[in-house]
Amino acid sequence: MRTEAETPLILARRDGAITRITLNRPRAINALNREMFIGLEAALLAAFSDGSAGVLLDGAGERGFCGGGDIKELSGGSGREILAIEYRVDHLIATAPIPVVGFMDGVTMGGGIGLTGHAAHRVVTERSRLAMPEARIGIAPDVGGHLLLARAPGRLGELLAITAGEMTGGDAIALGFADRFVPSDRLEALGAALAAGEEPGSACSRFAEPAPESALAAARAWWDPIAEAALGAGHAPASEDPVGAAQRLVRVLEHRAADSEAVARAAAVVRTMCPTSLPVTLAQIDRTRRLALGVAEVLADDLRVLGRLAARPDFAEGVRAQVIDKDRNPAWSPARLEDVDHAEVAAILAPALTAHEPPLVLR
Repeated sequence: MRTEAETPLILARRDGAITRITLNRPRAINALNREMFIGLEAALLAAFSDGSAGVLLDGAGERGFCGGGDIKELSGGSGREILAIEYRVDHLIATAPIPVVGFMDGVTMGGGIGLTGHAAHRVVTERSRLAMPEARIGIAPDVGGHLLLARAPGRLGELLAITAGEMTGGDAIALGFADRFVPSDRLEALGAALAAGEEPGSACSRFAEPAPESALAAARAWWDPIAEAALGAGHAPASEDPVGAAQRLVRVLEHRAADSEAVARAAAVVRTMCPTSLPVTLAQIDRTRRLALGVAEVLADDLRVLGRLAARPDFAEGVRAQVIDKDRNPAWSPARLEDVDHAEVAAILAPALTAHEPPLVLR
């Protein structure tokens, strides 16, 4: 049996009119590492220049397109360098001169959303499970995810981010993370149509069917009033008072926990997230929304902020608890949102790069 080290982690090949790029690390739900980002960048640049009419992104295996970045590797000493390569790839997809079609079949989280969430045509299935779960491991949503979260209806972006919530295919379309719902048993035929030269938008529409109803969209009925009470008019924007905004939001959420099981569940889940991640996440979403930032600006923000969060002990602890020991019981520092240091959060979010923080260089 061939080992992972001997197997190409990115499979890129010409398939008729298109280039098909497959993440090929199925035992790890195609978790993205440095080698894969370098391979993706090379494959995309080749496709842009070789006459391909489009690019199809998919993942090997039955479990999903991509479970996210390889956080064990990212928690090592070269995390910022890896993030810079990853964000270059995300930007290439977002600004591609030819249509990119992303199949978000199965698990598609974190870095997987970075690859597909900014594509021209974003396909989900009945097996899709999407999430931006970074607050659970001591960092914050990145890969341009704040752009998608900020554009979600109402305040659903904040709900997803601070609870590390999952989306179904129907949820993903309702919240603007995807465009077409295609049953998984039609993906092969859709790929063949793309290879045959059918225009991607037309092909995706032809194989699509109406998306299932979104339960998450219905959560606006109880969530938006809570979020508006804590983050809306009458309060400083979250990007100006991030710790205060996060503390208000949790207070209101817990005060209304008796309203319904959904509110109580959200209140309990938020308390399990990294306390420092919460204000940083709310500030990033608010900044992106209020300033109407584009994908390049959001990715530059991500590199600055994630580089700083990844250097904190909470990231290593989150990786330990979720991936290494898998006890799901991280010892955050500080342990409570009420004890988060305003000055530390301000330093994490500070817009000026330090001498040791090179800017994001995009192609």
